[in-house]
Formats: sequence, structure tokens, C-alpha cells
Amino acid sequence: PPLQLFAGIRMALVRDDDQILALQALSWIVMDEPRRERLLGMTGLTPEELRASLGEPATMAAILQFLAGHEADLIACADATGVPAEAYGAAARRLDAGEGWNG
Repeated sequence: PPLQLFAGIRMALVRDDDQILALQALSWIVMDEPRRERLLGMTGLTPEELRASLGEPATMAAILQFLAGHEADLIACADATGVPAEAYGAAARRLDAGEGWNG
């Protein structure tokens, strides 16, 4: 049915936007060595594991949760990217819940 198709397309677009937001956040995070090391420490991932798992909902959510868990970084990243700070938390929740993912 057309409405189900529309809902599926919408979820795919939201998922893609959330992934893009997580990648933008990661780009900002890794520009600062202490921040990058905190992310790796929090996730328990090596740089190689992080690269290999990019695109996985859990990894993308962890990146955004890391940012949301450090208010000063969250605000600085939001200012640098022009994305409202609230968007990071909302995207993390959607990615963590696996919304729009088919496995």
C-alpha cells in the first residue's frame, strides 16, 4: 500500500540523516586528540574497530551518545556544525532503537 511505502521511505531518510549526523559528529570528535581518546575509551573500540563498524547502528548511536554525555562537547559540536544540540540525542535514541533498520 502507498502509505506503507511512504513510511518506509521516510524511515530510510531519517536513518540516513542520523548516520550523516553521527559521521559529522565523529569528524568533529576526532579532530581533538583527547576527545578522540575519550571516545575510544568509552566505546572500548580500537581505531581499526571503529572504522570497521562505521555504519552499524550501535556504533553510530555510541558516537552520538558519547557527544550527548559531555555537554561542553555537545554544545561546541552543535555550534561548529550548525546542528541543534537536541538533534544529537534524538538521533542517538533512534539509532540505538534500530529504527528504520532491516538488519
